[in-house]
Amino acid sequence: MALADRLIAQIRANGPLTVAQFMTACLHDPQDGYYATRPALGEDGDFITAPLVSQMFGELIGLWLVQTWIDLGRPAPFRLVEMGPGDGTLMSDILRAARVAPDILTAADIWLVEVSEPLRARQAERLAGQPIHWAASLAEVPAGAPLLLVANELLDCLAPRQFVRTARAWAERLVSVDDQGRLAWGLGGGAALPLPDGAPE
Repeated sequence: MALADRLIAQIRANGPLTVAQFMTACLHDPQDGYYATRPALGEDGDFITAPLVSQMFGELIGLWLVQTWIDLGRPAPFRLVEMGPGDGTLMSDILRAARVAPDILTAADIWLVEVSEPLRARQAERLAGQPIHWAASLAEVPAGAPLLLVANELLDCLAPRQFVRTARAWAERLVSVDDQGRLAWGLGGGAALPLPDGAPE
């Protein structure tokens, strides 16, 4: 059953979805989610990001990380974490630039926070030979050491909640099913937030 049909069935059984729930399903559903099944990055893919345009982007971030590590007193170990690392290009460029200070590579405990199995496979291939750890969320990265975190174009992949201002309150935008059995936008009454005192109605 296609994802849209499964979502329609879920909504009919349990009620409307928040935009965050809908977007999470579209991106990460194990059977049909974009990042779970067919992420297409790069010039011939669906979109391109700065690390894929020029290695200078990642190398400059790598040099910034080296200077930041030095400014922190050269902690060893420290966690070098990238959120949503795509195909591993950015981390590859960072590590290449960081060779100007070889001690940082010894001190770095490198973590990639990635939920997409196809992208993890690409990262492992691009970063072969590097001591890399993977986590599905930042909460899985061990605490107890200084952390330097890199995240490029991550916010556009996070599932947001959306609220719409109505005449009397803020109401959460939901995904529901219309009279013709199609997915449609709606507003939730139970999730309404009152307007602040003095706000125009």
